[in-house]
Amino acid sequence: MNKTDTHSAEYFLQLIKRQRRGKFKIYIGMIAGVGKSYRMLCDAHEMQQQGVDVQIGYIETHGRPGTKALIDGLTVIPRKQVYYKGKLVEEMDVDAIVARHPEVVIVDELAHSNIDGSRNAKRWQDVMNLLDAGINVISAVNIQHIESLNEEVHHIVGIDVGERIPDTVLREADEVVNIDLTAEELLDRLKAGKIYRKENIQQALDHFFQTDHILRLRELALKEVAFRVEKKVLSESSAETQQSPTKRGPLLACISSHPTSPRHIIRRVSRLAEQYDCSFLVLYVQTPHENTDNIPLADQRHLLDHFKLVAELGGKVVERTSPHVLEAIIDLCHEQPISTVCLGQPAFRMPRILWDIKKYRTFLDALKQLNTDLIILS
Repeated sequence: MNKTDTHSAEYFLQLIKRQRRGKFKIYIGMIAGVGKSYRMLCDAHEMQQQGVDVQIGYIETHGRPGTKALIDGLTVIPRKQVYYKGKLVEEMDVDAIVARHPEVVIVDELAHSNIDGSRNAKRWQDVMNLLDAGINVISAVNIQHIESLNEEVHHIVGIDVGERIPDTVLREADEVVNIDLTAEELLDRLKAGKIYRKENIQQALDHFFQTDHILRLRELALKEVAFRVEKKVLSESSAETQQSPTKRGPLLACISSHPTSPRHIIRRVSRLAEQYDCSFLVLYVQTPHENTDNIPLADQRHLLDHFKLVAELGGKVVERTSPHVLEAIIDLCHEQPISTVCLGQPAFRMPRILWDIKKYRTFLDALKQLNTDLIILS
């Protein structure tokens, strides 16, 4: 058997797996209370009336009467009960869902973090398991939980959202649907007690549910869903015409062990790669002052977290050892068909500013010779 035959067999096996995999639908909302859970349950009733075996794997009603009422008449798979830190905690029972194997399962709170010792750390990983088992899944998430939008959301509302899903989860979706309300409609629902209990309404109005926040999060959600739909249409039209669009070379970002700035660069290059429909690499150059003997343990942990984020967003980490970061970038551009290099803003400091500028000009000249673009990420 030659190499071509092997590749052909692997490709065919991938096609078979994709055919057997479940279909995935995600509802995206701008904020809590827009009606994602309600809409999923309405879908479940409609499918059940058409003879589809649809069951609830996990639903969070938040005590909302309208949502709770819609559970009646639907099959609910019991949750797994686990004692955690002295308390009885309920989690979605993935094994029970796989054993029952319904045609469609409803899974709420896609960004949820499972308790320690669970099958997976995150619920979105549970959903991937269900899809791999051939079960169709309908789920939901708010826009603030999407990893690459984390900093934009923080800029809007001033809150760092802890539970997030990588953008690769959205790429896996066969259908992405926006659940939309005007700011006025949403605030009316909140004040009427349809979202939170009476004692929590004022706190919500003072923080997440400010009109300006709602409008900007709504815009973010609409743009994200439009982006996902556009990519889906382009993908399907290419498949129908059997024409593969010209592939752009990968993007390359360079990071350090700094605790925060690399995450900004990784998220930005991930979004750019999606827009350009290409892959991305993230280069870490270990300089002498960052070798394992010198780098603090906290920085090592930050670096591992950065690498994990790259993998979650669908990128690939490249590690090099060199005293010269810019030269290491150029070397990698010679080895790989890099189309664009993405860097953070350069920091020129006295008294080495003239020497640093000279090195940077040499770097720019080398990129020009390679016909490689440069993007400075703000």
